[in-house]
Amino acid sequence: MNIGLLGAGKMAAAMGERLISQGHHVTVWNRTIEKTVGLVKLGATAVKTPAEVVVASEIIISMVLDATAYETVFHGPNGALSSPIKGKLFIEMSTVRPVSTIGLATEIYKLGGGMVDCPVGGTVGPAKDGKLLGVAGGTDADFAKAKPILDQLCRRVEHVGEIGSGTRLKLAINLPLLVFWQSFSEALSIASELKIPKERLLDILADTNGAPGFLKMRAPAIAQSLNGGPMSPASFTLDGIRKDLRIMVEEARAMGWDIPVTAAAMTSLDKMSADGLGDADGINVPAWFISANAVKK
Repeated sequence: MNIGLLGAGKMAAAMGERLISQGHHVTVWNRTIEKTVGLVKLGATAVKTPAEVVVASEIIISMVLDATAYETVFHGPNGALSSPIKGKLFIEMSTVRPVSTIGLATEIYKLGGGMVDCPVGGTVGPAKDGKLLGVAGGTDADFAKAKPILDQLCRRVEHVGEIGSGTRLKLAINLPLLVFWQSFSEALSIASELKIPKERLLDILADTNGAPGFLKMRAPAIAQSLNGGPMSPASFTLDGIRKDLRIMVEEARAMGWDIPVTAAAMTSLDKMSADGLGDADGINVPAWFISANAVKK
């Protein structure tokens, strides 16, 4: 199948690699063409505009930074919606507010296209292996058309409602994980005076009911950061975490909810970014927190 890819960031590129390995031809566009080089080496075709992606593809997958990027990708000069889209299906995988997803889908429907919103859970490794978790919104017909492709990208795909439902559930899925970095940093501050190696401390904490599943795998890198070692390459940057937290707070407030724990975590991470660590991975949050927030005795 001819599949289009709008965006070639770390996750999008990993999904493109997976699709190529499954025998699909991928046409890719990214604002900075350098990020498409790896996919081109695997057989993808890089083009200069989003419109060219649509022309070449039956199904178009988009994964962009935020709702602002929609303007460039879909409505800018030679944007995706400037090409005929009748009969084509868009799979929108960006983490944005549901209102943005619904607005985009409304435009696509008017032009004769279909759309499923299906943000995914997972990192680059699972994306390359087709082991993401997908939560999708859209009509039954559009979801049925998207499912064979989503099944190749995901270990599990759930159709959870009308358009925008996948986006909303993804925010709920990500919230405990992103807030975890703040709560875990505070837990480590209480344990900071224990006279045991950081590696042992992390090993113990990772073996408790309060630890998420990924902590065992990432404990050595967190210990390295706590010991003053070099920062690991970011799989999900601090500024990416902050963007998602901000969307969560905005969405909750729009629904009439106050989510103070999420708002507090966002404020703390804003300070870390202001210290120049916006490109750091979440595993570096505890070391920064302990250094920046220690009460002087």
